[in-house]
Amino acid sequence: MLQAIRQFFAERAVLEVETPLLCHGSGTDPQLNFFTTEFSFPPEQQTLFLQTSPEFAMKRLLAAGSGCIFQICKAFRNAENGRYHNPEFTLLEWYRVGFTLADLMDEITDLITFLFKDRLTLQAAQYFTYQDIFARHTGLDALAFDYSAYCAYAEEARLPDAITLCGQDHVLWLDFLFSHQVQPHLGHNALCLIYGYPACQSSLARINQYNASITDRVEIFINGVELGNGYYELTDADEQEKRFTNELKIRQQLNHAVARDDRLIAALKAGMPDCAGMAIGLDRLLMILSGSPSINDVLAFPIADA
Repeated sequence: MLQAIRQFFAERAVLEVETPLLCHGSGTDPQLNFFTTEFSFPPEQQTLFLQTSPEFAMKRLLAAGSGCIFQICKAFRNAENGRYHNPEFTLLEWYRVGFTLADLMDEITDLITFLFKDRLTLQAAQYFTYQDIFARHTGLDALAFDYSAYCAYAEEARLPDAITLCGQDHVLWLDFLFSHQVQPHLGHNALCLIYGYPACQSSLARINQYNASITDRVEIFINGVELGNGYYELTDADEQEKRFTNELKIRQQLNHAVARDDRLIAALKAGMPDCAGMAIGLDRLLMILSGSPSINDVLAFPIADA
């Protein structure tokens, strides 16, 4: 699988790069938990973060003029373990200068088709907007939050916990209902691409130029398993700084403070080219390619044996 990925990008003249996993800053997404460690170099001592993705460092390379790049690396997410999760996992991430979201979706389809060729036969790729697929399986409008309608649906679907867990938070409702009611139906023996996510869900994607209620974001699924997440990347430094600030406020309320990556903001201010980027979890992809029921079956040493 790794050889095939490298062949795919080599044929398209995309440069393989390597960036640090241990950094001074981190993401601000309230949904993610980070590993930290202390760097001791007397008389100084600093808190460093293991990265949940190489995204910020790769964007700094893009701003420095790297051109199109990809990376296969380890990434880390705390408080995640289970059938589809291991706190340490392998990630493929790539960025294509000059690509729109539509261009990126075409390349994702090409890559998955290439990797599955002569291994497993997939049906034709499926494309749905988030709003359409959410309405198909829940009857709710994902872009207009109606608390009473969402609660009524949760009761009808026998998901009363959603009311307690999500409260008045639209983002939590979307995550809960999508994972329980929509995702299991996506990509039966096919690559399924869901795009046009609600604006409240995408910290790093740019707002769609024709519809301010959605962002240019795509996620991919096969057999109900989420494999990856991509954006037509936000390049506006002021807007990115504003989003980081808002997310930090939420994290502080949850008592999950982190250090914002100001180096990314500086890179955006210096000028990052228009581009689209994608990240795919390779352990999950290997699960599907090998027909394995659990991520532990494709890891040499899952966390319990590490």
